This record gives sequence, C-alpha cells and structure tokens, in this order.
Amino acid sequence: MSESYLWVIFIIVFLAIMITDLAVVDKGAKKVDTKKAAKMVVIYIAIALLFGLLIYFELGSDLAASYYAAYVIELSMSVDNLFLFIIIFAAFMIPDEDQHRVLFWGIMGAIFFRALFIMAGAELLHTFDWMMYVFGIILIYTAYKTAFAKEGDKKTEDTLPYRLSRRINATPELHGAKFFIKENGKRLATPMFLCLIVIELSDLMFAFDSIPAALAISTDIFVIYTSNIFAVMGLRSLYFVIKDVIGSLRYLKYGLGVILAFIGAKMLLAAADICEISVVVSLVFIITVLAVTVATSMAASRKDKKSTEYTEIEKKE
Repeated sequence: MSESYLWVIFIIVFLAIMITDLAVVDKGAKKVDTKKAAKMVVIYIAIALLFGLLIYFELGSDLAASYYAAYVIELSMSVDNLFLFIIIFAAFMIPDEDQHRVLFWGIMGAIFFRALFIMAGAELLHTFDWMMYVFGIILIYTAYKTAFAKEGDKKTEDTLPYRLSRRINATPELHGAKFFIKENGKRLATPMFLCLIVIELSDLMFAFDSIPAALAISTDIFVIYTSNIFAVMGLRSLYFVIKDVIGSLRYLKYGLGVILAFIGAKMLLAAADICEISVVVSLVFIITVLAVTVATSMAASRKDKKSTEYTEIEKKE
C-alpha cells in the first residue's frame, strides 16, 4: 500500500471522527457530558494507536516509531496548553456550555495551519542543513521557558493574541453561543469570537514550539502531520475530561522541559555528526519521562490532600 492510499484512509478516518465527535459529545444538553467526553478520548487514543500499527505494516518500523514518538510529544504538550485555554475562557467569561463550540472551531483552524507549518518546516530542513541548528536551539530555549515559566507569565491580558483580538469591532456582552450579531445595522463580533481568535492565535504560537519538536523526530510529512492531527483532534474531548483535575499535574512542565531539551540536543548532535539517537530510544525516553512526571504529580497531590484532611481533623478537635 502506497503512502497516497494511507492519506485517503487518514482523511476518511478524520471525517468520521469529527462527525462522531459532534454527534456524540455535543448531542442533547449544551453542556458537554464528562463521561461521553472520556469515552471519546479513549476512542481517539485507540484510533491513533491503530493507525500507528497500519503505518508499521505498510511503511515499516522506523516510520511507525517516529509516528508514535511525535504523537506522544504533541499530546503531552497539548495537555500543558490546556492550562492556557482555561485561563482564556475565564478571561472572556465564556460559560461551560459554550466552550465546546469555541474549541471545535479552534481545533479546525489548528488542523489547517499545522499543515502549512509542517510542510514549510520540512522543506526548510531538506533545503538548508543549518536549519537543524536553528530548530535545535529553538527547542532548548523552549525547554527552559516551559520548565521555568512562572504562573504569572500566563496572564491572558498581557499576551499578544489578547491585545490583537481587542482591536476587532466587538460588543462587550455575550449573546449566547453566537460569534457575531447585528446591532444598529452593524455586524459586531461577540466575546465568543474574540475568545476563538485568542485561542487560535495562541495555538499558532504554541505550534512554533511543538512543530520543531515533531520535525526533530522525522521530516516525513505524512507521519508528522497525521500524528500531530490525531493528537490535536482529541484535545477538545480531553479538555472536558481533565479541566477539573489539570492542576494536579504540577510537575508536567518540568517533564516537558526535559523532553524538549532532549529532542533539541538530539537534533544538534545529529546536525554536528557527533551521534545519532535512534527514534526507538527517543520514544522510550519520552514515555518514561512522562510516566515519571505524571506519577510524581499524582503522588504529590495525594500527599497534599491527606495533609489537608489531617489539618481539618485537628482543627475540629
């Protein structure tokens, strides 16, 4: 089976998933049901893993390993990006029942722009060898920024996307789930649309970090794009599953920092012909770091919970 047929299969799977997501997650009540969203997350992950098996049987083990490594990186970095989404929704005071609509169109935009970024990045790496050094340095800088960013750095009002969105002619009041309204004969944007713009621009800025990380694994456009999109497509359902417990992943940023630093160093070492770290080794390293990060975060959260309960018991006594 050639890669062109795999593209056809990917497009069919993509359309089926998005239609199912709209029909299942958004069916009935406007507020997204957490159990339904959790089921969709499981389905998304299962389909992504199965697609990786298809790549293994049709394109070989090396590209399959690259696919899985890029998928894990993008998914883990997307989870970290959900912190920012929560802050953005709070800044625009978007109610829970309308957040899914903003996320859906935000993800659709991300799917389009990531295709452009991946093709451009892959072409640059193929054309200019020195771009390996540029991407490697970008990744190491991003690793430092990710691991040591202060919580105050994520204030939405101070970001470039937020300031740009405020230049749009808009009404300050929400009008249900509408993106635009007509007022005195003028077409005005609502805070829903401003929120969508900020999320879209934030994802573009986020892609400048995640795309080089994926391209450090492989420059095969099919492998990188499909792994990227499978991770992004599940982001909407994942948001509604973990938004209430995402604060428990306190050490995630450090794990991501280690992963990005490793990928950046891998790229620089390969560019300098010092050594070549295999994709399988990279995949094992990434999964191990994430597992340790999540386990440590959850253990710390449980310890804090027990400490809080013990303090409350002492106060009652």
